[in-house]
Amino acid sequence: MHRAKVKFAGSDQFDEISTDYSDDITWNGRTFNHRDVSFQSPVTGTIYGTLLNFKGQLELMKDSLHDKPYNAPPEKPIMYIKPGNTVNSHNNAVAIPKDENTVQVGAALGVVFGKTATNVAKDHVMDYIAGYTIVNDVSIPHESFYRPDIKNKVRDGFCPVGPWVIDRDAVNDPDHIIIRVYVNGELVQENNTKNLVRSVAQLISEVTDFMTLYKGDTLLVGVPEHAPLVKKGDSVRIELSEVGFLENTFVDEADLVPGGGQR
Repeated sequence: MHRAKVKFAGSDQFDEISTDYSDDITWNGRTFNHRDVSFQSPVTGTIYGTLLNFKGQLELMKDSLHDKPYNAPPEKPIMYIKPGNTVNSHNNAVAIPKDENTVQVGAALGVVFGKTATNVAKDHVMDYIAGYTIVNDVSIPHESFYRPDIKNKVRDGFCPVGPWVIDRDAVNDPDHIIIRVYVNGELVQENNTKNLVRSVAQLISEVTDFMTLYKGDTLLVGVPEHAPLVKKGDSVRIELSEVGFLENTFVDEADLVPGGGQR
């Protein structure tokens, strides 16, 4: 069993649970099925994403990266923000906008910071990590990574996170985490953080070289190539080895009521 922090729905505080990554969690000596518990997002700070940090993505774009508007492969991390309106939680519905038929599932490892990180040397990165979580960086399908339309990534609820932050020490090596995405129970994507362009430590070191990451902030290390497309009615499960799983169902925007519930 491994220690993790969760924020149950309706609670103002974080609670510590134990998990073996099965359907059950243990809290205060009692065992619950994760589907019988309502969660909030387990992160509180700013969520930063990283573009083009999987080797397969760059390989797919290798010719176009030398043409306009890119002109050359990126030399530094390319960052973006998933603002507060996008944050969603485990088992909550994700609304597909009425003018879209499909959206992309962006399975990502989220690194959660335990203290302020500025100019962190690669060898000292682990001292700043509180733990890891799973993020589904949902996007409206788009081809260009050059100044992409902001509305493709920041729709309400487009960033499910959780269900917990697993303790840092539960993960042997964040650069060897298996990523699997299931849609309606079928495996549709598999990758591994060993395929990152920048390792977790290198990415954090480079990012904190030009900006400060604060306690509670989350840094997504990247989304693998061939992001699956899902439609209304699909159920998605993202599994990250040694971290856990994140489940959400995608629904029509018209089927959600303000606040996130379903009609």
